[in-house]
Amino acid sequence: MITYNDLYESLRKERYSDDLQLLSKSFLHEVSEYLEDKKNFSEKGDSNGLFSDMALKNKKKLENSMAIFKELLLRRRKKILNLAFVASETGISKKDFENLLDFEKELFEDIVKSLEKADGNLSGEMQGGVVEESKYQLVKFTDKVEQFLDLDGESIGPFQKGEIANLDRDIVQILAQDKKVEVIED
Repeated sequence: MITYNDLYESLRKERYSDDLQLLSKSFLHEVSEYLEDKKNFSEKGDSNGLFSDMALKNKKKLENSMAIFKELLLRRRKKILNLAFVASETGISKKDFENLLDFEKELFEDIVKSLEKADGNLSGEMQGGVVEESKYQLVKFTDKVEQFLDLDGESIGPFQKGEIANLDRDIVQILAQDKKVEVIED
């Protein structure tokens, strides 16, 4: 079970690091249980008319915990936005991806897709309505892939199974033929 100090420590690490911090897979569930427990204890004190120091401290701890959790999620979202922007510009989205929670991975993928769509719309507007196909494709690695060279001779990788990357379509075609990746969006 998570404690107030654990929650505060998670925020502190997130606050003072540029990288997305690793949270346990059960983090959201544990926080939910912790907040529910504090809320129930607080309500029990209110219904019994027990405004003792313990009940007041618990209520304050609940309020602080909720504020810490909201700030933690806000800081993580800002980092995810930055990661998605870098991924859409460079075509590579490896950094910090393993530290994303499941719902954050989905958010990241949606943001990258939206940025690519906006770039395509911009290109289409500038070319008089002709929409150019994106140079990159979002893929999920189905197997571990060692570092390799792209078509320009630049190093790419290595990639772990389950990792998401935004790669050049020609490279995706080669990796897909070898069943090393599955295309997330065409």
